[in-house]
Amino acid sequence: MRRKLNMRVVARILVVLLIGSLHTNMAPANDEKNIISEIRVLGNKRIERATVISYLKINKGDKYDSDKIDDSLKSLFNTGLFADVNFKSQNDILIIKVVENPIINSISFEGNKRLTNEILVSEISLRPRVVYTRTKVKNDVKRLLNIYRRSGRFGATVEPKAVKLSENRVDLIYEVTEGPLNGIRSINFIGNQKYSDRKLRDVIQTDESTVWNFLSSDDSYDPDRISFDKELLRRFYLSEGYADFRVVSAIAELTEDQEDFIITFTIVEGSKYKFGDVDVNLRLRNINIDELRSLIVGKKNKVYDANQVEETIQALTVHIGALGFAFVDIRPRVKRNREEKIINVTYDISEGSRVYVERINIRGNLRTLDKVIRREFTLSEGDAFNTAKLRKARQDLQNLGFFSRVDIINEPSIEPDYTTIDVDVEEKSTGELSIGAGFSSTAGPLGDVSIRERNLLGRGQDLKLSLSLGTEEQKIDLSFTEPYFLNRSLAAGFDLFARTTDRTNESSFQEDQQGFALRTGYYLGPKLRHSIRYTLYNNDIAGVDTSASKVVQSQAGSLVTSSIKNELYFNMLNRNYNPTDGYFGSYNVEIAGIGGSSKFLRNKLKGGYYTSLFDTSIVANISAEAGHVFTFNDDTVPLMKRFNLGGVSLRGFDNAGVGPRDLVTGDAIGGHQFYSGTAELTFPLGLPKEVDIKGSVFTDFGSAWGIDDPFSDLVDDANPRASFGIGFGWASPIGPLRFDFANAFMKEDYDKTRTFNFNFGTRF
Repeated sequence: MRRKLNMRVVARILVVLLIGSLHTNMAPANDEKNIISEIRVLGNKRIERATVISYLKINKGDKYDSDKIDDSLKSLFNTGLFADVNFKSQNDILIIKVVENPIINSISFEGNKRLTNEILVSEISLRPRVVYTRTKVKNDVKRLLNIYRRSGRFGATVEPKAVKLSENRVDLIYEVTEGPLNGIRSINFIGNQKYSDRKLRDVIQTDESTVWNFLSSDDSYDPDRISFDKELLRRFYLSEGYADFRVVSAIAELTEDQEDFIITFTIVEGSKYKFGDVDVNLRLRNINIDELRSLIVGKKNKVYDANQVEETIQALTVHIGALGFAFVDIRPRVKRNREEKIINVTYDISEGSRVYVERINIRGNLRTLDKVIRREFTLSEGDAFNTAKLRKARQDLQNLGFFSRVDIINEPSIEPDYTTIDVDVEEKSTGELSIGAGFSSTAGPLGDVSIRERNLLGRGQDLKLSLSLGTEEQKIDLSFTEPYFLNRSLAAGFDLFARTTDRTNESSFQEDQQGFALRTGYYLGPKLRHSIRYTLYNNDIAGVDTSASKVVQSQAGSLVTSSIKNELYFNMLNRNYNPTDGYFGSYNVEIAGIGGSSKFLRNKLKGGYYTSLFDTSIVANISAEAGHVFTFNDDTVPLMKRFNLGGVSLRGFDNAGVGPRDLVTGDAIGGHQFYSGTAELTFPLGLPKEVDIKGSVFTDFGSAWGIDDPFSDLVDDANPRASFGIGFGWASPIGPLRFDFANAFMKEDYDKTRTFNFNFGTRF
């Protein structure tokens, strides 16, 4: 019993002593009366004492405060400069002992073969001569794993190791195990009855791994891409009238050999709906309701399309806003009739609550200046809040190409009738080093190298230097563009160029051109753009011998051209590459004679129309262009400003195969007028998306004529030429391929024809 009592006494004494010791180290016995007379910093070598003290929340002469000590401890750790920090009090002296984080001497990678050091370095935040911290290393490891995941190596591992050196330095080594390439062995769908697995595979972005997909990154497993695929499926079904559609699950399973994934989407299609009654319920005065009804995209008895509902809301918002109603609330009232399989939609339009923009907060832009982001907003602080303008701002920011993610959220402000707009962006690389290669049956092999920065110094400016080499053309260009010149929606820039074009085969001469250009452009409307370009260049017709046409010989030598070109261009296409719907048009006029030795006026008109036939993948397009050039004096029109047809412009004929010609030498000399046109049907051949080769049938027609050269043996007529042919196009993983076979069935004896054209190009 006595032994047990003694043990309890000893334990109590030890606890008291321990508590007393801790109290002595962390806080003076009497906090209220003890004043700090001195602050000492121990262990610092690289970091100045004053720097350490500047982060403290307690100062010399203050009373000892445990809360301030804790805040100081957190403040020092948050700097990332220290691996360890310890506070100790001796009487009235506060002692701070720090252990500095080391400095990174070098960063290297081991084990990486598929991704180069340059790629991996660009992904991490740490750099040599930067303070080493475990948190930053962990974040960089996540970034490295993410880039391997995006490249299809989901099993990759990265192990960071820090090798200690003298003077508190470390060599940081990332040991990489890349692992196998996790492809997609198969993509399956469960629950689809209306559309086949093959059709749905064409809808989603993820591809199955195939032999012809070897250069694509979409045939590797990426969970983020799978999530995007679910959204693509939802959009597709909603656009086809399946309003009840949902994705139940999307499961990725590793194969038994642990090399590939099998993706299985489980879906519920539901029933297909049509638009029922579609109308507008207007609660605003002095607005013509019939005008609003004409803006409705989805009509009665047409297949229901949720996208058309959004398009209608956008059109109504813009139209009513233009009438002076900034505060408008448009809500679609959707009533589903499951028995009749129709959806009635009523657009309730009322005056919304008056809300103003109090503040626009921009976050996440480390490089891009705030003003570059703000200028894409038509809204500013104090303006009336407008949802349509906010959506447009988000789209415009995405179109810049500076950000991988743009999120815009508006939240109620503390102040009534005000809202705060939060803009969160995630920047991506805007620097480009591009190498291209191609081959054309008309121009031969082609190659180009370019370096470009699309967001120079974070100001949104575009700077590009390019070099192109080919058998018939070599050029070097330096261009700069300021998209908001003088802080207005006015793009301005300049070009410096030097070009050499070999036209020996067509016209027995070589053209050398050197000069510069000043340009500006602005939008007159959402789809209408006006541009002005001033160009001053020296044009030299060289390499001309006595066997060339007399027309060519008469123009041999140098000619300085000073010209201004005006162009109007409107674009109503649904997309710029391989459009399926819409139209476009342009008109440009070039006037030379403001200085220089060349005086002429050159006009060119162009337009085209695209449409999908019978709601299928068959696309019909019709395009045409025409031009005219003449001089202001008795001089002849310069050779390079005349018009020739052939090659791409008139298939079935050789380059410059149509137009005025010297019958003795065979040289094309070009005409003062021309017209050309194309009617074409493009259709899929039913091959998988990865080998989506499209076929086409076409007819081209046109003519070039008109000369003022005082020489004999020249032939010139305006008789129409025409050809008929078939073509094949493939947006292959290594670049677009195009094959055209055409027969010229309307031609003149002196025209030069070509049955086969082949074009290929790629960038890497």
